Amino acid sequence: MSYNPIPEPAQTKGNAMKLIILDRDGVINQDRDNFVKSVDEWIPVEGSMDAVAFLTQAGYTVAVATNQSGIGRKYFTVQNLTEMHAKMHRLVRQAGGEINGIWFCPHTDADNCNCRKPKPGMIEDIIGRFNAQASETWLVGDSLRDLQAIDAVGGKPALVLTGKGKKTLSQHGHELPEHTQVFDTLLDFSQYIMQENAAPQAD
Repeated sequence: MSYNPIPEPAQTKGNAMKLIILDRDGVINQDRDNFVKSVDEWIPVEGSMDAVAFLTQAGYTVAVATNQSGIGRKYFTVQNLTEMHAKMHRLVRQAGGEINGIWFCPHTDADNCNCRKPKPGMIEDIIGRFNAQASETWLVGDSLRDLQAIDAVGGKPALVLTGKGKKTLSQHGHELPEHTQVFDTLLDFSQYIMQENAAPQAD
């Protein structure tokens, strides 16, 4: 593979897992115009740690799929990224949640790789790793390319309005994949998922 999951795997079960994939910058943590380059610059979006905890407690496997072309551009290193993700794991666990795996693409557009969203390479690998059904897998993102990546495998796209989300909705609203659902924040998405899980299932 041309990208590397940071090892934090959940145990794969025989049955398909309930899987939610999260974009990182602008969804879990605050985005920056000039890249999030260090652990000090990695600042959670308000409520996002609780959101991951709610998803974990609802029985979902949570994975992260993030484009990190700042590595390919030499703005920061894999070691810097690892430190940011260690902080993310720590804060999520303090809130009572778990991120079961992190996939990142270090490439730029010029590399023409298959892992950089909107291409579906990372998404396909995550779904395969956790033995999940693509059609039942959510991806929560703040950009059109996030939503296109999950749409390419037949999954469920969710747009949040944090990060670049408002700009995405205003500039690309007509291009969003069919059935895209829109939420103000990751916390709002997690509450929707919890309500869906609590609803009685039809026979």
